[in-house]
Amino acid sequence: ETTGQQLAVTLKGKVIFQKLNLVRESSVRSWIKKIGIKEKKIDVLVNNAAADPRIPFESMTSQQWDLLFARNLKAYFLTSQSALPLMSKGASIINFSSITFHIGPTEMSAYVATKGGIIGFTRSLARELGSRGIRVNTLSPGWIMTNRQLEQFVTKRVKKMIRESQCVPDLIQPAEIAEVAMFLASDASAAMTGQELLVDRGWAYS
Repeated sequence: ETTGQQLAVTLKGKVIFQKLNLVRESSVRSWIKKIGIKEKKIDVLVNNAAADPRIPFESMTSQQWDLLFARNLKAYFLTSQSALPLMSKGASIINFSSITFHIGPTEMSAYVATKGGIIGFTRSLARELGSRGIRVNTLSPGWIMTNRQLEQFVTKRVKKMIRESQCVPDLIQPAEIAEVAMFLASDASAAMTGQELLVDRGWAYS
């Protein structure tokens, strides 16, 4: 939230920041409606927000499971459906999934299930929107060294494990993922839709 506010101040007039409850349908739809009134169209939609709790399967409650699906998957449905009337030929939807769908880590069963759902959602939506010239792709990052990950999960032992798992041992930085998202947003990827790009330094299939 703080970063978003700072960005809006730095790029005054170019960025609009709004904190939303993505689980609340009315909040999502009303915000995108306001964007439509102001900007008239949406060229690129990036669905990236997600929660990634570590919960042993036997300890997880049905309420936790449902909430995670609401945050990580239903929110993508809400934003995509709400934005669609403002999108036209050449527009791009970028859905973030995760390497976890391919490597299946423990204590993340619900999270991984939502990420698999995102890949399926992308493929079907790409087929449905293709006739309108709207592209839909998935970006699946490896373990990104964000401040939150470094503070909560990435210990020296974890860094060692990541480096040993990747083909290229360098740790992934947020800016590297942003570059790939920019590619999917641009006309340089005009021939791509329904695809999943793994940006994981070769972890999943090495």
